[in-house]
Amino acid sequence: MFKGPVGLIPALDVDSIDDMLRLVEKTANVPGIAGYKLGLTGTLPNGLPAAILALRKITDLPVIYDHQKAGPDMPDMAQKFAKLCKGAGANALILFPVAGPQAVRSFVGETVRQGLIPVVGGHIPVPDYCISGGGFMIDDVLERIMAIANEAGAHHFVLPANDAEAIRRHVDWMARTVNNPVAFLTGFGTLGGDVGTAFRAASACLVKFAIVGRAVSTNKSPGDAARKFIEEMMRVA
Repeated sequence: MFKGPVGLIPALDVDSIDDMLRLVEKTANVPGIAGYKLGLTGTLPNGLPAAILALRKITDLPVIYDHQKAGPDMPDMAQKFAKLCKGAGANALILFPVAGPQAVRSFVGETVRQGLIPVVGGHIPVPDYCISGGGFMIDDVLERIMAIANEAGAHHFVLPANDAEAIRRHVDWMARTVNNPVAFLTGFGTLGGDVGTAFRAASACLVKFAIVGRAVSTNKSPGDAARKFIEEMMRVA
């Protein structure tokens, strides 16, 4: 579904549908744009179906819906959530099923059953997320989630881009364990991720994408900013 082996997924975290459409219009024809990530700012004002319908008038690229974050919920909500997203026209869902093993199995499994792609994560690139940094999550939360998600049918995983050692460890595991693994790297720019460093660390994964928000969306020329990102990714991939 996602055109690879390397590509850019702009995050449409802007203030209105009009801003979202302008961003897509300025980037959709840039070679290397593989899809778009749609989040709460694009959906809460008008609803997920209306937001995707508006996008479909100007692009047929895959749309990843990021509920920010879906999955830390009761397992029996998984079927309802995945079915609603399928009906709205999403192609893939970002899932952070940190509520436990059954939540992982339910949200990944129901997403697969609806014919959508689960893009599974569990670590937000902020310094106080895990216990070692003063946060609440165990330090190996992502490893545990990825292992169960893979058993439930996930092949696409989202990794924080600001920790090269962790990226290398995760993609090495993916290359050994996952059939046709796909890595999505996120957290560039102000969140500490560097494109060259992150993509070199992810070299063991043959198919990989960058999810980029403000560095593209707030640039005066989003298309040029996207091209610059893609060129840098291509140089090191």
